[in-house]
Amino acid sequence: MNVTQLNFNLPKKISPRLPLRYSHSTGVARLYPIGEMLKRIREATEELPKAMLFELRDMGYSSLFEQACACIISVRTFDEVSLPAALRLFNKASNSYDLNRLSEDEIYELIRPSSFGREKAKALKQVAKITLEDFDGDLPANYETLSDLPGIGPSSANLVLGVGAQIPSLGVDIHIHRVTNRWGFLRTKNGEETLMALAQKLPKKYWTEINELLVPFGKHICQGKRPKCSICPVFQHCERNGVKNSL
Repeated sequence: MNVTQLNFNLPKKISPRLPLRYSHSTGVARLYPIGEMLKRIREATEELPKAMLFELRDMGYSSLFEQACACIISVRTFDEVSLPAALRLFNKASNSYDLNRLSEDEIYELIRPSSFGREKAKALKQVAKITLEDFDGDLPANYETLSDLPGIGPSSANLVLGVGAQIPSLGVDIHIHRVTNRWGFLRTKNGEETLMALAQKLPKKYWTEINELLVPFGKHICQGKRPKCSICPVFQHCERNGVKNSL
């Protein structure tokens, strides 16, 4: 299902900007100020390293093809590794024509040491060929097309649409899943459930930005094992679910 096309009807008495939050400590439901929270996180992360796809966008690599290729490179790989790998590839081949001219071995050498490099090189070569033969060199802003590409899953397809085509779309990674559940904003077990829950609870205007904000926030402030609660800009709104030790 294409979550970018989901349309949920909220009760008239509930503002879509302030989703309900249930406090397990008080047993009372109250409005959740997600807009204000994201505003504070936006300010707190302004000087932090950006998530990879957004960094590439700001560097000029914003086409759907470039974003799709970068997404493939980034799978199960830290941004610190995948960003230089993507830049090496784009310096050599940033469009489907040039990438298709490279062999899988040449692509592999460019994207090393990204994890699963051989598989990713094969997927990148296939994406270049598909883009050339089926779409005259430019990928369309279409969820079904993007999600069918080798190496691109539902969440990645949505992220590519959000960053590359400015279409409100949800992409969920480990940071978004962990942070939103730590807050108590969501109660989900995995990334797929988080994707669907956010589609229902999060105002659409924040769909792409939540990835842009919560990735650096989750990496540098709301960290997995020892979050920096002492400097967290949204501490007062967080239930700190699963937090045993913090800084």
